[in-house]
Amino acid sequence: MKRETSKAKFEENLCNCTALRKASRRISQLYDSALSPSGLKTTQRSILTQIRRSQPITVGNLAEALVMDSGALAHTLKPLERDRLVAIDIDPDDRRNRLITLTKLGYTRLAASDALWENAQRAFEKGFGRAKSDALRDAMRFLVSDHFAVTFEETMASVAEGSV
Repeated sequence: MKRETSKAKFEENLCNCTALRKASRRISQLYDSALSPSGLKTTQRSILTQIRRSQPITVGNLAEALVMDSGALAHTLKPLERDRLVAIDIDPDDRRNRLITLTKLGYTRLAASDALWENAQRAFEKGFGRAKSDALRDAMRFLVSDHFAVTFEETMASVAEGSV
């Protein structure tokens, strides 16, 4: 007996959020595979890279720079601290804050991942195209902007009020 596959399963999903999440998961899988010799995941590398750029940095500022929830970031930082890639210390100017810095091992591991990341970038741009890659990054910068968030929230409030 022939099984019919649900047509809906293969239909294009028009949900922007779902499409972005699916694309993000796929690209993360590809980059994670490319970075695997370094022992870092894409999420870890992005955190370490931001710390390298901004250190010392508070957990709150790091979360804001990465567009992450502070709680989720704290969860992701634990293995990096456990593996001695980052140091988290009390901020001497404000004891409520924690300052994050890269350790020597963190610098070394991040540097070891740089060439792997560059290869992944080249592979992405070869597969997707240089101009489309540039346009995609521009679109993503806009999507994480405060302007987009405010417009989205204002539109949602208008919909809730029934004025749109």
